[in-house]
Amino acid sequence: MADRESPANSAAEAEPEISESRMRLTAVIIAVALFMQNLDSTVVSTALPAMARSFKAEPVYMSVAITSYLISLSVFIPASGWVADHFGARRVFRAAIVIFTLGSLFCGLAPSLPALVGARVLQGLGGAMMLPVGRLLLLNSVSRAQMVTAMSWLTMPALLGPIMGPPLGGFILSVTSWRWVFNINIPIGVIGVIAVTRYIPEIRVEGRGGRLDVPGILLSGLGMALIMIGLETAGRGLVPVSWTIGAFLGGSAAWLCYGLYARRASNPVLDFSLMRVPTFAISLLAGSLFRIPVGAIPFLLPLMLQLGFGKTPLQSGFITFTAGLGALLMKLAAKPALAQFGFRSVLIWNGLAAVLTMALTAAFTPSWPTWLMEAVLFVSGFFRSLQFTAFNTIAYGDIPRARMSAATTLYSTIQQLTLTLGVVVGAAALELLAWASGHVSPTQRDYSGAFLIVSIMALGSVPFCAKLARNAGAALSGHH
Repeated sequence: MADRESPANSAAEAEPEISESRMRLTAVIIAVALFMQNLDSTVVSTALPAMARSFKAEPVYMSVAITSYLISLSVFIPASGWVADHFGARRVFRAAIVIFTLGSLFCGLAPSLPALVGARVLQGLGGAMMLPVGRLLLLNSVSRAQMVTAMSWLTMPALLGPIMGPPLGGFILSVTSWRWVFNINIPIGVIGVIAVTRYIPEIRVEGRGGRLDVPGILLSGLGMALIMIGLETAGRGLVPVSWTIGAFLGGSAAWLCYGLYARRASNPVLDFSLMRVPTFAISLLAGSLFRIPVGAIPFLLPLMLQLGFGKTPLQSGFITFTAGLGALLMKLAAKPALAQFGFRSVLIWNGLAAVLTMALTAAFTPSWPTWLMEAVLFVSGFFRSLQFTAFNTIAYGDIPRARMSAATTLYSTIQQLTLTLGVVVGAAALELLAWASGHVSPTQRDYSGAFLIVSIMALGSVPFCAKLARNAGAALSGHH
């Protein structure tokens, strides 16, 4: 227990030696695999009506194709760190791509809805290993001085996937079958496996020993699965309200039991003693407060543009895509900004800028020129991406390499929960405002109010960032 409570001095650890070109290549290979996963998660939503017609099912019940994937992710993510420690991060990451690709193949071939759900569960198993193990593989491959640049590449899939998913899904459905929504993953997966095998070496880092924490896996997996079910069914009329409440209560009880169990376990699957590392704790808490409202934007913005402004799905997609272009530009600015101002200043002032540009979205009206909306979203995408890069990097700045797998597992588990919660928060804010205004369907004013609500929520992350030490992450940024 003592080793878990007192992180080692990371500065005294030997640093990996890797060239800048090799670092960029490693980051891009991992980022492309994660982009495939993030893109799949959003493009599927566009194809649900077509799937319902193909399977002769009610569209409202097709959400099980999304829920089954999210539940599978939730159950298996906690085991990812232990699996990577025992079998090697590169081997597990490569296997995750293979499993995800096979799941995509089976989804495209699914003859019925139950078969599709089974294939989505298999996809979720691969996806659960891809994010935390891919992040672990990258962190163990680069020196701390290279982490900012590496993580800026890794941050982009989370921002580009939700933005590109809807227009790409709409394009695929307009020219071919919904099955190609899944089939497009197959060539990407094959290329990914070849690239990982050829260009990324296996790096062994002494991690957590001992046996797999089976009780911890069962309790944390059950807790995550039930909470995800509650989030996915809340207010959607898919199941009785009592079932949703029961899922939340059951999930909370499972998490409480896990918390009590983990305090006595010598090697818990989710190691909350990492919260004693200030930079990790602040990144996790502040990042969650920022990630939840940002997760609502890919849900709210296309609805406002299409239902509120009368844009076509393709027009909406091209407008929202500009946020992705801003995120791409960010990767050139992240390292210079952090080197000049440091993590604390960037997270405070860039966080405020990100909140301001999010709030500006509330001012959009149908009379706004398209170029002006695109300009606001471009700038907003830049600030949001820089904020995520800073959060995702400073989290690991003071984590010893021997505990990196535990840190990536815990961080990825909470990240998955907050991203799903973002959609729920966005939908709840919109429905609440429409109900309070007496509107049957949300109006422009309701959408504006929802954007203001999520912007205020994101503002709550800034005071946590102010608690960082002024020299926090100096070994990562070079700022002193």
